[in-house]
Amino acid sequence: MLDIKFIRENAELVKDAVKKKALDVDVEKLLAIDERRREIIVELDTLRAERNTVSAEVPKMKGAEKQKSIEAMREVGERIKVLETELNPIEVEFREIMLVVPNIPSDDSPVGGESANKEVARHGEPRAFGFEPKSYVDLLTERGLLDLERGAKTSGFRGYYLKGALANLHLALMQYAFRMLAEKGFNPMIPPTLVRGFALEGSGHFPFARDEVYQIGNPGKLADGSNEKEPLYLAGTSEPSLLAYFADQVLEEKDLPVKVCGMSACYRSEVGSYGKDAKGLYRVHEFWKVEQVIICRANIAESDALLEELRGIAEEILRDLELPYRVLQLSTGDMGAGKRKMYDLEAWMPSRGAYGETHSDSNLTDWQTRRLNIRYKDADGKVQHAYALNNTALASPRILIALAENHQEADGSIRIPKALVPFVGAERI
Repeated sequence: MLDIKFIRENAELVKDAVKKKALDVDVEKLLAIDERRREIIVELDTLRAERNTVSAEVPKMKGAEKQKSIEAMREVGERIKVLETELNPIEVEFREIMLVVPNIPSDDSPVGGESANKEVARHGEPRAFGFEPKSYVDLLTERGLLDLERGAKTSGFRGYYLKGALANLHLALMQYAFRMLAEKGFNPMIPPTLVRGFALEGSGHFPFARDEVYQIGNPGKLADGSNEKEPLYLAGTSEPSLLAYFADQVLEEKDLPVKVCGMSACYRSEVGSYGKDAKGLYRVHEFWKVEQVIICRANIAESDALLEELRGIAEEILRDLELPYRVLQLSTGDMGAGKRKMYDLEAWMPSRGAYGETHSDSNLTDWQTRRLNIRYKDADGKVQHAYALNNTALASPRILIALAENHQEADGSIRIPKALVPFVGAERI
């Protein structure tokens, strides 16, 4: 979320961000609620201070003076109750609106919807096959490496089984990415995939993508045997867990930037994708991913430089996998509410005859850290909210589509990129 003081002082800029991101947020209503909220808080603070002062003096009073003060404090108490009753729903509405106020997009972000996304880089050319290439579904199914039919029988729509050498390739990809990031200074974690609501609200998945998140119907029992009352959810990425690790902490400036990466299973309901990629591995309900998160100082130039660093890592991974790809700078209407600036990286997928998204790289400045109260103490001793960035290092099985199709051979085998050979233990499968 944005700082309410910033919103007050930059209302027109915030309204412009709402328009550019095609969101339905009433900034004027928020400011009116905020004004009344502040009025009540000021009056409450005054009345409580008065009550405390008089209450300390009452024991020293006698007779009519004491009785008069007690009666006055009774009236003050009643007024406090009235104000508290009025304030409670105002605070709820205030927070609800604050949670959907978007971040301010960078000046160089393209303005518009998906069609306004701008290609800023391209590497490699689609392969010219000397034979009739197969789609990954045909190629992998015929070789007994992928079973969608039994996956659907067991797991329902979008279910799948990765088998044999394909299962090993999937694990090799995760190990390759995890080791690579550790070597680049990212602290590796295996984070929880069952998370509480605050983690998803903190990352911005709530309220925006609530329909995409699975809620656990029977969250279980506490240590004392009582039922867990707080809902639990299956995370769609390790980003919420990685960010929540730092919630309510005050970091030291000398320790920034903090770089972490998490490997985890991910779960998404894909409720908004009816009719899209209904068969295969491109859009599935569960998958694995290695995610990166960076916490840095509240400095735009530094955070944008780190965004480029994350983009460079994603590009290096795609080059290691020997895949043609392109980089898109996303438009204001396609980047999501919390993003200041965002890139998508897309690998060439022959059966689609197009590039398909494999990586997302985002700078969210303090939009997430304010929600999670992640702060740091600078060299002058001032405590302020940090900035946060994230990037998809590698997600599987989607990346298997590009690997299988681009590296298939005429005999039906699949060539393994050199960078993966040590993890796979073979040059082809």
